[in-house]
Amino acid sequence: MAPGARPPSLLRAMFAPGTPMLWVPSGYFAMALTYMMLTSVTSIMFKNLGMDNGQAAQYASYLILAYTIKPLFAPFVEMYRTKKFFVLCAQLIVGVGFAGVALAMSLPDYMVIMVFLFGVLSLVGATQDIASDGVYVTSLDSKTQSLFCGIQSLSWNVGPIVASGGMVYLSGWLHTHYFKHEAGVFGPAWIDSWRVIFFIVAGITLLTAVWHLRVMPDGARAANAPRSVADAAFILKDSFVTFFQKRDVWLMVGFAFVFRLSIGLLEKIGPFFMVDPVAQGGLGLSNEMLGLIYGTYGLIAVLLGSLLGGIFVARRGLRRTLFTLCCAVNIPNVTFLLMSYYQPDNLIVICAGVATEKFFYGFGSVGFMIYLMQQLAPGKYSTTHYAFGTGLMGLCMMVTGVVSGHLQQLLGYVHYFWLVMAATLPSFLVTWFAPFHHQE
Repeated sequence: MAPGARPPSLLRAMFAPGTPMLWVPSGYFAMALTYMMLTSVTSIMFKNLGMDNGQAAQYASYLILAYTIKPLFAPFVEMYRTKKFFVLCAQLIVGVGFAGVALAMSLPDYMVIMVFLFGVLSLVGATQDIASDGVYVTSLDSKTQSLFCGIQSLSWNVGPIVASGGMVYLSGWLHTHYFKHEAGVFGPAWIDSWRVIFFIVAGITLLTAVWHLRVMPDGARAANAPRSVADAAFILKDSFVTFFQKRDVWLMVGFAFVFRLSIGLLEKIGPFFMVDPVAQGGLGLSNEMLGLIYGTYGLIAVLLGSLLGGIFVARRGLRRTLFTLCCAVNIPNVTFLLMSYYQPDNLIVICAGVATEKFFYGFGSVGFMIYLMQQLAPGKYSTTHYAFGTGLMGLCMMVTGVVSGHLQQLLGYVHYFWLVMAATLPSFLVTWFAPFHHQE
């Protein structure tokens, strides 16, 4: 910075002509809304429509796959047209696709059609993520990227509030108060309310596409963008080769895959536990209460935990705090074990249990992301290698999600949550032996 120059100000940047505030919040909100609707909210919908826990968790978890493998097709997105073009196309397809899901629910074999459409939309949603990140990185200089990093993160986190909170809550309200169906009975009667939800999400997504058509910049072409399919294939191959040449790479791969193992087993089953009848070992909550607890109080706890976790790591350093952060992610899962034993009907107790687990999850997960940035990613292809790390985490969430429902049905809730606690042990081991080869 030149002597006497004023430091960059977020407030000034927010109100400057052509400010990124016109498109950064809406872009990252649209990304998160698509992701959460496909990978999280669908599991609740499947459950409401009468699927057992095994099928509901399995089908919803398969939709994580496209987001896990998106580093494999990211180089090819760089080759054609502009990044804005891919963002707009993806949002248009997602909006029309969700409307198609709503219409398909009127057909006799709606479930097969719906699952197929969700699979297509997950690939399109992953492409939207690649292109939106590309617009952000190539349209803003490094100072502006840093200034808007908090806005970017906050905007993304509005997506889960709207999807897992607002849409799940609204589905329950429509089911009982508008369509006058019985709340605690799962089956085809839930089609009415979920059809409305998907039309609403389709409308929101199409509106964001129209907005981005007007205000989003094109995004510059990356300096190392491939010029042909052969170039893209070479870059992808070289990034894999250099990744596995890293020192102690398998320890870091194990860390990336296993750190959230217990969370992967808990992610889909926690909400099922909340809405399953008390006679089946659950807590018997409505969709409204599930949306309120998970999508509002739970997410606020995650955000607060993430903020404090970041401060904790910044003050003490990652090497000294990583094992403590691993304990924060894993040990509070015991709240679900305790709730499965006592099946409380007091909403304050249930909210406290979920908020505790979510707070410490947010607190500890900061260490995971920072470790990937500082220890796994550095090198020739730092962005791609960071994506490999998050992809491994996504693969863990997908694999554990696929089997979680079937294991819960086999074991029952109490014994399943004991299994979740046992799954924390590999996380402790990989964290204890995680290598540090780069200066923090």
